[in-house]
Amino acid sequence: MKDLEMLWYEAKEFIAVCYQELGKRGEEAKQRLEDIKNEIDQTGSYVHTREELEHGAKMAWRNSNRCIGRLFWNSLNVIDRRDARTKEEVRDALFQHIETATNNGKIKPTITIFPPECQGEKQIEIWNHQLIRYAGYESEEGRIGDPASASLTAACEKLGWRGERTDFDLLPIVFRLKGEAHPVWYELPRSLVIEVPLSHPEIESFSDLELKWYGVPIISDMKLEIGGIHYNAAPFNGWYMGTEIGARNLADEKRYDMLKKIASIMGIAADFNTDLWKDQALVELNKAVLYSYKKHGVSIVDHHTAASQFKRFEEQEEEAGRKLTGDWTWLIPPISPASTHIFHRCYDNTIVKPNYFYQDKPYQ
Repeated sequence: MKDLEMLWYEAKEFIAVCYQELGKRGEEAKQRLEDIKNEIDQTGSYVHTREELEHGAKMAWRNSNRCIGRLFWNSLNVIDRRDARTKEEVRDALFQHIETATNNGKIKPTITIFPPECQGEKQIEIWNHQLIRYAGYESEEGRIGDPASASLTAACEKLGWRGERTDFDLLPIVFRLKGEAHPVWYELPRSLVIEVPLSHPEIESFSDLELKWYGVPIISDMKLEIGGIHYNAAPFNGWYMGTEIGARNLADEKRYDMLKKIASIMGIAADFNTDLWKDQALVELNKAVLYSYKKHGVSIVDHHTAASQFKRFEEQEEEAGRKLTGDWTWLIPPISPASTHIFHRCYDNTIVKPNYFYQDKPYQ
């Protein structure tokens, strides 16, 4: 009974805000709430309308405290796949998401929403952290690929998948349907995945490092909550901010750890922190990322522009009379944060729903 009371409370909270923002009359919201109450009493849950699902997903992006790109929340392309039931339907929907979001490089913010949890049971369980992601291996010679993917890579190998053991093997898509003892996996069609080879506008030898990264970051292991309904399978994407690749994925010691190699091709010593060699290498790596994505026609944003866009988002929220929430530790960019306005102000990290939430990894 307590769970149903909470569901009803969250449904009321969501419908009140959603219908107001959609410009619906008070009578419409009142009638809709009556229908939802009856549905909850009869079935223990309720089903969102297409309009509620779409606006709820957009609200969830707007409420995502860690995201600097929220200015574009209302442009989110929502794909409703609550009808997906079979392995083939789920696979095809995930492939379609990649194709739609990639949009020949002009990346389109997109979310694909699969059936929600039913009485706490997941109907579809996606194992990937991102739909496109590089594998990571431990070998006698050391690490190969992305260490952040090591546990999922090992799980994929137990399922029978085999990569080529390069630094940039694309992991398969892995998911499990309700009632199935084991997950299924499917190789990503190469034709769906844009990868960007990295070069530098001034340092010709940068290309010798043979670095690359994929075009679209599609988060696939977070749960979308709208009005008390839990959509645990709801992959979504925006486009990359350059520092995500250049200051984290390729630079972190626990990821690809490329800074010393970049310092080497730049001809600078990597012996003393006081020489700021890491800072020099970071800047040139990030310059290469931005240059390469633009060269190949793939959407990306630099951290200064992203911060300016976030400032405009702050202003829009104030104009709309909404309280701004944010997680400062995530909003500041990983390089030159003090050069942005975000560094110099405080944010309320209160969690507002609808929103996206982390989940336990099923393979661990």
